[in-house]
Amino acid sequence: MKRLRIRHRSAQTIACGIISLLAVLGLRQLQAQGVKTQYPRMAPIEQYLMEKNAEIALARSAAPEAISRDATVLVLGPRGYETAVQGKNGFVCMVERGLVGVPDMPEFWNPKIRGADCLNPPAARSILPLDKIRTEMALAGRTPAEIVDRMRAALSSGEVPALEPGAMSYMMSKGSYLTDEDNHNGAHLMFFMPIADPTTWGASLPGSPVWAVSYWFFSEKTSSELNGLPPISIFSVGVGKWSDGTAASMH
Repeated sequence: MKRLRIRHRSAQTIACGIISLLAVLGLRQLQAQGVKTQYPRMAPIEQYLMEKNAEIALARSAAPEAISRDATVLVLGPRGYETAVQGKNGFVCMVERGLVGVPDMPEFWNPKIRGADCLNPPAARSILPLDKIRTEMALAGRTPAEIVDRMRAALSSGEVPALEPGAMSYMMSKGSYLTDEDNHNGAHLMFFMPIADPTTWGASLPGSPVWAVSYWFFSEKTSSELNGLPPISIFSVGVGKWSDGTAASMH
């Protein structure tokens, strides 16, 4: 049980980036234990929103200042993410809510989640459009099946480009709240790769410092559900410093 708890916390601390590693490990453990999610439905929209200047500041804290000071910054509105600051270096910083993840994760509707994230240009062009679709459709009350169908259609039509090489993001903010678990936060980097089998990186194996999960689903899915969705694995690696340069504990 102790080993399970430590592993669960490790996943939790790198949760709720563009998609939550908390969910792939935490959901399986919660299911095994027969625990039901505390957040079965959306809270009032006001609980997900932030004061604009506070949200901009938190978003910029996702990455070192040399990166975030010239980045575009998004803030969440009642219908989805909106541009608050137009940047000039191609990076996009935002504060993610659980809505960016897939709907079957235990904390999808947790209104406390605030995950500061800063996507590099390849991720801003090829991952961010999918994140926006997830969020906008969730706020509009769409079902998980409708969200997946919409993303599949967007990729098939070319509305959303294929995953670009080198897509990654920074999640190094002291101010993030990623989960209700004891360790609410953790500094880490995420890498998006067109890889179906993350063990080719040694990810999520015992003793490995790399965690990975599919971008699309947490549970086993049928081939029909995956049809038209390209393989995308998210690899997460913890780092020893926050974006301000101070030491961060490694989980």
